[in-house]
Amino acid sequence: MKKIVIMALTACLAMGASAVYASQADDIQALRAYFKKKFPKVEFQDFAIGAYALNADKKINWEGIREFPPFEDQVAHGEELWNKKFANGNSFATCFGDDVSQVRNRFPHWNARDKKVETLEGNIVQCQEANGEKPFKLKKGDIAHLSAYIASQANGQTINVVVPDDPDAQAAYEHGKHHFYAKRGQLNFSCADCHVYNSGMNARGNLLSPVMGHTTHFPVWRGSWARKDKKGDGFGTLHRRYGGCNKQVRAKPFKAQGKEYSDLEFFHASMSNGLKIEAPDYRE
Repeated sequence: MKKIVIMALTACLAMGASAVYASQADDIQALRAYFKKKFPKVEFQDFAIGAYALNADKKINWEGIREFPPFEDQVAHGEELWNKKFANGNSFATCFGDDVSQVRNRFPHWNARDKKVETLEGNIVQCQEANGEKPFKLKKGDIAHLSAYIASQANGQTINVVVPDDPDAQAAYEHGKHHFYAKRGQLNFSCADCHVYNSGMNARGNLLSPVMGHTTHFPVWRGSWARKDKKGDGFGTLHRRYGGCNKQVRAKPFKAQGKEYSDLEFFHASMSNGLKIEAPDYRE
């Protein structure tokens, strides 16, 4: 029954229907039921480790990498950036508060005043601009290092993205959901094709991960990114990954931290509500 509900919702979104939408709570409940049936041996909290929860050999390899993570220097650099003073004497703590452990779990959230979704990386750049600093690039490098440090201080906290009872917030959530389920690109794929319906299947040697748990570990260090980077830096933000996914289905990526990806993050992150943050982490 729950599978039928999800597929019916997908069809509704694809046709652009607007009369009736499932609520955030209904969406979460439907996905949990779907994945419980699809992967009955996987405990709910284990979805936070992604595809590694689905394959014993991959999990062993992942655990080995976690023993000596390749990203420790970058996280340490992120801590330096957090503590560094701006030219005006302020710092990131001026914008986010002194307790760095209470930052990551506030994002993404709805800004009722500005009527938009706010993300952690978007607010990092906003903080820099408000203090007369040159903003970081949006997808990798310093912004990913700082975000990784901030996320690391929130490990073990439970994700709880709230969609307020506000028409504009609901519209942003539905916009993000539409992006997730809509077909795009020359390959005519949606996010849901890989990460709902075909999760657990192999694609070019990679095991497709369930959507539930995706955002628990970002920003993430990917082996494929490290191999392509001149400095061997494999870090990237969630919006970098969105752009990469769009390219993989031969669709033009949207702007990082723009409305399209921010709304997508609003929906996407809320599908991991109830799971614990475990960031940063390694992925293939």
